[in-house]
Amino acid sequence: MKHAPLLLILILTNLVHGQIKHPQASPLAIVQQEVGLTKLMVHYSRPATQGRTIFGDLVPYGRIWRVGANASTKFSSTDDVEIMGQVLLRGTYALYAFPEEDAWQVVFHKNLTHWGDGRTAYDPNEDALRVQVPVERSATFQENFLISFDSITHNSAMMIWHWAYTKIKIPLHLDTDAKMQQEIQEQLKQNPTAQTYYEAARFLQEQDRDHAVALSYLNKALVLGGDTYYFHRVKAMVEAAMEDYGSAIRSAEKSLELAAKEGKDEFVRMNQKNIDLWKSKRN
Repeated sequence: MKHAPLLLILILTNLVHGQIKHPQASPLAIVQQEVGLTKLMVHYSRPATQGRTIFGDLVPYGRIWRVGANASTKFSSTDDVEIMGQVLLRGTYALYAFPEEDAWQVVFHKNLTHWGDGRTAYDPNEDALRVQVPVERSATFQENFLISFDSITHNSAMMIWHWAYTKIKIPLHLDTDAKMQQEIQEQLKQNPTAQTYYEAARFLQEQDRDHAVALSYLNKALVLGGDTYYFHRVKAMVEAAMEDYGSAIRSAEKSLELAAKEGKDEFVRMNQKNIDLWKSKRN
């Protein structure tokens, strides 16, 4: 019997080596999306329709659904997110849904330990946030369940769930502006470079705000960094926003000239379109 431990090890080793690793019917997917300065991530599995009727049959109405297959779907955000007037604190949550024919209850759940939807273990008191979203009928058929992000700006994005002909959209809002204003002020206190001033001005231009401040930053960028096609391009767009079309045209012409020298054809075309537009507004 002194050889029993060795025999047990050999048996267990053979059992491990005998296991077959097979592909998952609902493969894992990871979606990563930056929105402004925030990183969003979703881990989920993607079941297929395989000719089946999905919602109201495979996924019953009125009962909790794991939003995919296998383990519960996880949603993560590096910053607080506002969802339909409610604030979801930064962190990781399990995603659940209660589908109905015309509207779904979507749940961001604190308990990450449940396998799948939790069923009898699911406790609504552990919900971090719950919203109701309408159902859309898509003209496009989606074979494998899909989670994606679209309509992305510095401050918002739409999280979209699409399976078969059913689609729902969950609006996400982030306070990127406050973070950027703090970042700009901190960087401007620390020996700012031409690029520092340019990046600050570009953010204000993209947000269509504080045009005079943005213009002052761009003038400082040009003094420190010299002529570049992208400095002059953003300067032209700020001047146009201030309805100073004469200055905007001159800045765009300078940007076009510099872009042409560097072979940046797309910027040549974009500048020319703006020049034509602003000339029509000036007349």
